[in-house]
Amino acid sequence: MGRHAENIKNIDALNVLAKGGRSFYWASHFLGRKTAHDAAHLYAFCRTVDDLADGDLENGAARLAAINDQLNLLAAGQKLENPDAALQEFLPTLNACSVPIRPIQHLLDGLLFDQGLVAIKSEDALIKYAYQVAGTVGLLMCPILGCMNRHAFSFAIDMGIAMQLTNIARDVLEDAKMGRRYLPANWVGQLSASDILACANTPDSREAIQVKAGIDRLLSLADAYYDSGRKGLVYLPPRAHIAIAVAANVYREIGQKLRRRRLNWSAGRVVTNKLEKVMASGGVSASLATRIIGAKPVYCAGLQTSLKGYLELETL
Repeated sequence: MGRHAENIKNIDALNVLAKGGRSFYWASHFLGRKTAHDAAHLYAFCRTVDDLADGDLENGAARLAAINDQLNLLAAGQKLENPDAALQEFLPTLNACSVPIRPIQHLLDGLLFDQGLVAIKSEDALIKYAYQVAGTVGLLMCPILGCMNRHAFSFAIDMGIAMQLTNIARDVLEDAKMGRRYLPANWVGQLSASDILACANTPDSREAIQVKAGIDRLLSLADAYYDSGRKGLVYLPPRAHIAIAVAANVYREIGQKLRRRRLNWSAGRVVTNKLEKVMASGGVSASLATRIIGAKPVYCAGLQTSLKGYLELETL
């Protein structure tokens, strides 16, 4: 591939990131050029398989099954004869950065789960789902950011889970409109997605208050995962540390803004504006100060018991 064609592909991937992942695009400015492009290619691949799972692209189910089979071949060290276009686009980054295969397959598990009846039963099920669709991305980002230290992996997973829990808190109403309820059943009195949608117009009702309490609990849980994830940033190269700290602060600000709005979930999705992103980005100095201490943390937070038997980090 010529340099011009490669630059076009890099620009395309960054455009996908800019349109679909504004917080991550903002954070990507703190990365070096190559790392930002590699991260954008990962995001573009994740975006494409998400669209395949949602049925937004033709032959989605068949293509996802084919991608999963092709990932099995790659994991076995075999060469692909005719890879799916989405995987073909991502392969140069996957190979150059030694991106692990298994987390990609876990990501596919989560995307396929979204296509069924979504009614999360328990906190354990919630954490497993959050790992599948976002904790995996934390794992996949490690080699792209130049971090192959296995001690960092669990922290990266927690950061991804934290961001996904924030997503869920932000999108309760939008998800209910699609027939999805990610808040655990026992947190919200067994309310269904249609029940949540119905009580959105009566914010003082018992049901709406139950949803608000569930969101409050969700944001507190997210904070525990953010706190764990931030401890692992010292394993990253300095620029990557800054970028992920910025992304985490900007994402966490969504939850803080939702709290400032008194968890008014029925008013619609909360987003951060440019000034709020700048303000959140300015708070990374405390995270950077941890690099001066020297000693790196060992993961012992116990936040991943829900993943036991499903996630085997030692095999990556």
